Amino acid sequence: MPSKTKAVKAAMAALPSIPKELIDQFVTGPMSAEAVNAASLAFKKALIERALGAELATTWATRRARPSPRMRATTATAPAPRLC
Repeated sequence: MPSKTKAVKAAMAALPSIPKELIDQFVTGPMSAEAVNAASLAFKKALIERALGAELATTWATRRARPSPRMRATTATAPAPRLC
């Protein structure tokens, strides 16, 4: 069974490198534990929002290009709205 240390080292090796300029934007001087946590949460939030935005854009692009049969049937059989 591989040791826990080897597994952690393998996981760390697989992480992408982060440019120094990006770190400089987050770190402006000495940081407290709370500041590190806040910066980490802000980065995670931005990363997750970017990933979800890309997923949403891909999903909507697919649906526009190829609507499901259920959507077509609903749209085709829906009555026209009445204008009062």
